[in-house]
Amino acid sequence: MLLLVGLGNPGAEYARNRHNIGFMAVEDIARRYGFSPWRKRFQGQTAEGTVAGDKVLALEPLTFMNLSGQSVGAALQFFKLKPEQVVVFHDELDLPPGRVRVKKGGGHGGHNGLRSLDAHIGKDYWRVRLGIGHPGDKNGVSNYVLHDFAKADQAWLDPLIDACTAAFPLLVQGQHENFMNKVTLATQPAK
Repeated sequence: MLLLVGLGNPGAEYARNRHNIGFMAVEDIARRYGFSPWRKRFQGQTAEGTVAGDKVLALEPLTFMNLSGQSVGAALQFFKLKPEQVVVFHDELDLPPGRVRVKKGGGHGGHNGLRSLDAHIGKDYWRVRLGIGHPGDKNGVSNYVLHDFAKADQAWLDPLIDACTAAFPLLVQGQHENFMNKVTLATQPAK
């Protein structure tokens, strides 16, 4: 079983925020692969499905970003999963818009959602880092991530989400590098 986590903030006012790109990706995956309807549990909402022959539980913590680890930790404990069975989709300031990187472990890089996950489940989970770019000034980060994507961002945002969803079976199969390569090829075609 794979625990698929999207990071974001609950509520309609946050739905299109840059910080919610993790929710956007997970919702698209659940929709495309015909997951069950969302239901509230583990201080979040979950949907279940089967992808590439394996059971996948999608989880969106409803604790707000800074407390995401509480929700993920509760699901992990309930299903007796290991951190290696968790894949987290989240926004990444240090990547240009539309870029993706996958890695296991590492630091939180100032991301409060990852900081909370590290505190509750350790660092050995998989991270799908979705580039949203940086505002250029560290003092502007909070304002930047808590604002909606601009209309111009749709040119790279929609293809990124679509490519992640299409390549998702590779993540389920543990082919993290192949997933990253397939998404990159789909979103950054060769010149």
